[in-house]
Amino acid sequence: MSMKILVCTENYLMDGLKRATTVVANELANRVEINYYTLADIKPYFDLNAPLIVAKHPIDSGGKSFRGEKPLQKFKQQIRDLATVLAEGDYDVALFTAGLLTSFTPEIKRRVPDVRVITWMHNNADTYLNNYYAQMKKEFCSGLRAADLVVTLTEHDLKGFKQFNAQTIKIHNPLTLKSAGKANLENHVINFTGRIDIQQKGIDLLLELAKDLPDNWMLSIAGGGKPDDMEKFKELIQKHDVADKIIYRGHLNNRELTENYQNSSIFAMTSRWEGLPLVIGEAMSYGLPVVSMYNTGAEEYLANGKYGVLLSNHCLPDFYQAIKPLLDSVEERQKYAKLSLKRARDFELKKITNQWLRLLKGMQRPHKGGQQLAQ
Repeated sequence: MSMKILVCTENYLMDGLKRATTVVANELANRVEINYYTLADIKPYFDLNAPLIVAKHPIDSGGKSFRGEKPLQKFKQQIRDLATVLAEGDYDVALFTAGLLTSFTPEIKRRVPDVRVITWMHNNADTYLNNYYAQMKKEFCSGLRAADLVVTLTEHDLKGFKQFNAQTIKIHNPLTLKSAGKANLENHVINFTGRIDIQQKGIDLLLELAKDLPDNWMLSIAGGGKPDDMEKFKELIQKHDVADKIIYRGHLNNRELTENYQNSSIFAMTSRWEGLPLVIGEAMSYGLPVVSMYNTGAEEYLANGKYGVLLSNHCLPDFYQAIKPLLDSVEERQKYAKLSLKRARDFELKKITNQWLRLLKGMQRPHKGGQQLAQ
């Protein structure tokens, strides 16, 4: 397929959005011409299998995602720079991730009308509209409406974003960690892997759960966080007197993550909200049974309880009752491990890449030969 795509993010620092974006785009680069584009001049955390273009006038964000007001006024120069790159590079498609770049869409479409814009939503509609981008909601929604296509991750968000753009589809994020063996379901270790974000990830709930675990079970926690969250994390461990129940592993590389999953017997999620959390897919690919409090990402992975244990709430007594059969029985863990492995096949990279290729094929410009840049 002969087409040219510009994959745009605010930066390529470590988080789930950029991890999923680069895994998909690196694979697509084997079949189509890909260039990466970043608004911030910050060294990428991830390996990129295609050239990286840094904005001519980079934003000074300190690595943080922009969630403020008046993005079109604050980033006029960056919008002009991006439009120029798209026109002079004769790109077929611009792939915009998350909120700030989505807000640029109407102006980009005005300046470079022949480019097809895909906006890729990596979190749920409620969180984006009423939390992350509440201050720029008008511009964000205008961007959704102006896009040629909106890509979402779950059935819940397919409905949520379709109210703004009928051309909205669902494509899952793929597994981003290659499975290297199955979990040892004999170890009495519950696994939590994710950012130490007390509110979003429900770390407060997780640590309170640790109080009620049987003496021969431990809770393994992998991931780092911001200083204030890490301080609160330590305070909660002391408050609940669970230091002897916690194995804190910190931030792990891919090899360490593999060992982390292999040496566990259950994966627990207590998040209050998620997009499509990569860690559930990773855990399932290692054959870990999954028990999760309700969030739309877990609902998608577990198919509303078909492939794991999904609560309808964030009630700790209910969560303990849900996880207890797995604590008590290796046979129960083995039953859910088979379901996890079966479901994980739906998120294999090749399968997801082929969905993207079919999508992109339908967006190819029939006649190329330079684009006009409107002022």
